[in-house]
Amino acid sequence: MTTATQTQTTVRTSAQPRRGTAEGLILTLDCPSTLGIVHAVSGVLVEHGFNIMELDQFNDTRSERFFMRVHAEPGRQEYSALPQVREALVPVAESFSMRWSLKSPVERLRVLIMVSKTEHCLNDLLFRTRKGDLPIEIVAVASNHLDHQRLVEWHSIPFFHIPITKETKPQAEAELLDLVDRLDVELVVLARYMQVLSDSLADQMAGRIINIHHSFLPSFKGAQPYHQAFERGVKTVGATAHYVNSELDEGPIIAQQVIDVDHTYGPEDLIAAGRDTEAKALSQAVRWHAEGRVVLHGNKTVVLR
Repeated sequence: MTTATQTQTTVRTSAQPRRGTAEGLILTLDCPSTLGIVHAVSGVLVEHGFNIMELDQFNDTRSERFFMRVHAEPGRQEYSALPQVREALVPVAESFSMRWSLKSPVERLRVLIMVSKTEHCLNDLLFRTRKGDLPIEIVAVASNHLDHQRLVEWHSIPFFHIPITKETKPQAEAELLDLVDRLDVELVVLARYMQVLSDSLADQMAGRIINIHHSFLPSFKGAQPYHQAFERGVKTVGATAHYVNSELDEGPIIAQQVIDVDHTYGPEDLIAAGRDTEAKALSQAVRWHAEGRVVLHGNKTVVLR
């Protein structure tokens, strides 16, 4: 049996990207694979005074689809503003049937975090954002419990309590969508939010909700996954960050982390070991999404890094 080849290329110039400059741009695109895509895009950037600092591309010959992310900075004193570059890219995108996005590298993605009672992923995201390690702005934290209100408000972030029961779930999800609209939220992060979102909400927010699952999908779904892992005598503990869809814990995978364990680990030891993998996988997925590195590709993702 033969399989089609898949190629990925990363090109970086010798000059270092001037991180944090407002003049730069990040372009992410995918389209049917054909000749001339890189030439056409780079031509627009050069014409408008930009120098390509980093270019990541992937050609999936199985699906005949091309993926690319470009980070560019001004290459000369006179250069075009982002709206002008966007306007110039429109006919190019149309000619290649592209899905594409264009943003400034200094834009902070507006994020809403949702959490229940377990706090380690929330703590990690709050800390990394406060230190400038993640290119996001946490505009609010919402929870079905009050446990972390003081922590969130200490970070000067608005906290919203949205209690939820089986009977009030439609109302709670309506409140969530209202928050998303009012706060102009671009990404919702489920940092151990222990409620299953409805299919309707998952469909409305497709590609805009990231969840952390405390095992490798689809193993050990449901309650007490680490106890299930202990009963099966696992030799690794892992965590998976993925986009939410209508299939429970089976959305397109963005990032995974793993740590070795052995027979001496009890359920509590596995839980402790798993915390680091969960926090790291989730923050990694949020970073890649915020930096325009993740492209949905059917039931999976292409991460251009």
